[in-house]
Amino acid sequence: MRRYTFIWYVSFLFAKEKKTMNELIEKEKIENMIYKIRGVEVMLDSDLAKLYECKNGTKEINQAVKNNIDKFPERYSFKLTNHECKDLWSKYLTANVSSKSRSNPRVFTEQGVYMLATILKGKKASQMTLQIMDAFVLMKKYISEELKNNKML
Repeated sequence: MRRYTFIWYVSFLFAKEKKTMNELIEKEKIENMIYKIRGVEVMLDSDLAKLYECKNGTKEINQAVKNNIDKFPERYSFKLTNHECKDLWSKYLTANVSSKSRSNPRVFTEQGVYMLATILKGKKASQMTLQIMDAFVLMKKYISEELKNNKML
């Protein structure tokens, strides 16, 4: 039921701002790629590679991080442990985690996604970052509204 409430809430916000249905669908698609790990909302490197249309997939993203490691402290980006990978896969069947991968996925917080966008060049990276940031903001608004409503009960 909560999922439909979120979709309704996002629809309401977009109607107020006169956004198109395609933008709503894109935001919902991105919202489905945000997971809660270690108490923070994060996105997987594989999902970001798809959104940014990286030619070499996660390799391009992880290489960019490796070349700029000082810009990615643990609070911006971290590798999942084996336990976290299994937990993520069991909780979210839609999570883009491959069991064939040689290493655990890297995840990015909201700040990490923004920092990644400053490193990855291209128009697509800039456009997608704006949409991802909007999705994070919508989730925060929704959670805030839910907390207010629960306190009123």
